[in-house]
Amino acid sequence: MGVLAGQGDAAVSMALLWGETGSQSTRTAPGPRPALSVEAIVEAAIAVADTETIAGLSMRAVAERLGRTSMALYTYVPGKAELLDLMYDRVHAELAGDHDGGEGWRAAVTSWATELRSFYLRHPWVLQVSYARPVLGPHEQAVLETLLGILFETGLPAPILRAGVNSLFNHIRGSAQTAAEARQAANATGVSDQEWWSSRSALLQEVAPGFAERFPHSVRLARETAPSHRTAESWQHELDEVFAVGLSILLDGIEAGHEST
Repeated sequence: MGVLAGQGDAAVSMALLWGETGSQSTRTAPGPRPALSVEAIVEAAIAVADTETIAGLSMRAVAERLGRTSMALYTYVPGKAELLDLMYDRVHAELAGDHDGGEGWRAAVTSWATELRSFYLRHPWVLQVSYARPVLGPHEQAVLETLLGILFETGLPAPILRAGVNSLFNHIRGSAQTAAEARQAANATGVSDQEWWSSRSALLQEVAPGFAERFPHSVRLARETAPSHRTAESWQHELDEVFAVGLSILLDGIEAGHEST
């Protein structure tokens, strides 16, 4: 399970999420350093997570990035749990609020989904925050609102829309998770994708000589779809194609639900 959001003081987190985090929260400090604010702390925390993932996130790391002490941050944000809620919501502000529906709802949903996947790949730490309990902040909510605004135009009943929305989020997050981990694998292990697959395939032939006869469908799928020479770039391209095809299948299902109502 990923990191659960919403574990801090609910009243404080919700007030900070929906209140002003800019100039009204700014306090002047002596010296040449810029004044601290909730917004500045959240932006610094996002930068830390982008660089070091959630594992490297701490009040101390954020304070060091701002040139302050950890204690200075607690005046603005009570702790790491509340900070995680704020940064998770704030980073979603990058996403567009609307997608052109001139070419139909499918094109608009495809644009929305593609942008969201790219967002996850820019900020892979977001995928470490469990989706089981939403932060319930304005920017996170706006992402859902945008999708619903597109899908309600289809005229589908709410139960089908709810299932479709859940399936879309699961597909996008799952696809982005695999792509993000694939990007990190070579750096984390020091072994390229091609080296890994080559060595494992050779070993598999040694320890399981009857593999092809035992798992013929798996072998057929790999033979007909996987490239003979897998690089980091080809693997990412393959994942992009899998995402696009899977998304199209999901949209086919939503469209079929519309036609059956």
